Amino acid sequence: MNLASNYLIIDMAQETYTHEGVLELESGEKLNGFDIAYTTQGYLSPSKNNVIWVIHALTGDANVQDWWSGLVGEDKFYDSSKHFIVCANLLGSCYGSTNPLSENPGTGQPYYYDFPNLTTRDLARTLDILREHLGINKIHTLIGGSLGGQVALEWAYTLGEKVKNTIILASNAKATPWIIGFNESQRMAIEADASWGEKHPDAGKKGLEAARAIAMISYRHPKDFELKQSENVDKFDNFRISSYLRYQGQKLANRFNAFSYWVLSKAMDSHDIGRGRGGYEKALSEIKCRILAIGVDKDILFLKEESQLIANCTKKGSYKEIHSTLGHDAFLIEYEQLQYNLRSFYLEDSSTD
Repeated sequence: MNLASNYLIIDMAQETYTHEGVLELESGEKLNGFDIAYTTQGYLSPSKNNVIWVIHALTGDANVQDWWSGLVGEDKFYDSSKHFIVCANLLGSCYGSTNPLSENPGTGQPYYYDFPNLTTRDLARTLDILREHLGINKIHTLIGGSLGGQVALEWAYTLGEKVKNTIILASNAKATPWIIGFNESQRMAIEADASWGEKHPDAGKKGLEAARAIAMISYRHPKDFELKQSENVDKFDNFRISSYLRYQGQKLANRFNAFSYWVLSKAMDSHDIGRGRGGYEKALSEIKCRILAIGVDKDILFLKEESQLIANCTKKGSYKEIHSTLGHDAFLIEYEQLQYNLRSFYLEDSSTD
């Protein structure tokens, strides 16, 4: 792929970048090389100023047009006929990037439980390595939600003037005890699975189902469950909400694995943009690009006040809000409100390319 050409058309086929050097992680551990799966769509303009880089959430993948179809794709807000859209599968995830089920070059066997700890700072660094490989010197807009928002904020700090706009959706500057507590309870569910500890790709699968059920309770607002899961008949068992949570657990366990879930939820817990930088307020004040922090009024996991803090502490920060009973998941679903808030943000900058 020659990104040095003046005008380059790219399709949406998933590709893989292999980094052969040693990656030193924030924990002091190392990875002897890694793969990052990614997709690109649209074209890189002659001035190379139309890059939109999307970062997925906890169990997302590089196919952004599938899980954010109301926002990304041909004739959508981020139109692939106008923008060069990049989305990479985060390190540790099981959709093509190096993860615990990948081969450990030191043993010739899957990593399983020996996969190193990752932080959001590590994830941002690997994305920057991919950026350099793609020959991208300037990102017009960096956007991510939840875990993806944490990684985007970390990356915006290190990118400096290489990124013009960063949009942080339903995320925060530092993981709270509330979020870490939810994640720990999910990992406890995985640990309680009798198969956890076995060196097998399906180890912890039933535990992952329970973990996802716990997560779904935090992703939605109680009002949403009341509206969609209430029943008007007298029952003692087999409630609609019970079936819904079991279905959601099974659905995730059939497409994801407990190992990647463990690693990425730990990475979410590690998030602290101020670590080693004088605290999160100081670190946020040093971010150079424009920041839009979007909160959800009924998000009970990443509270809207955390998004407001990001906007208030960054020099070029602003805050907008989504109103929805969908809670945390609203950033993936409320397309009309998202587009309205994004459009307003870009209009506020008279120098937008």
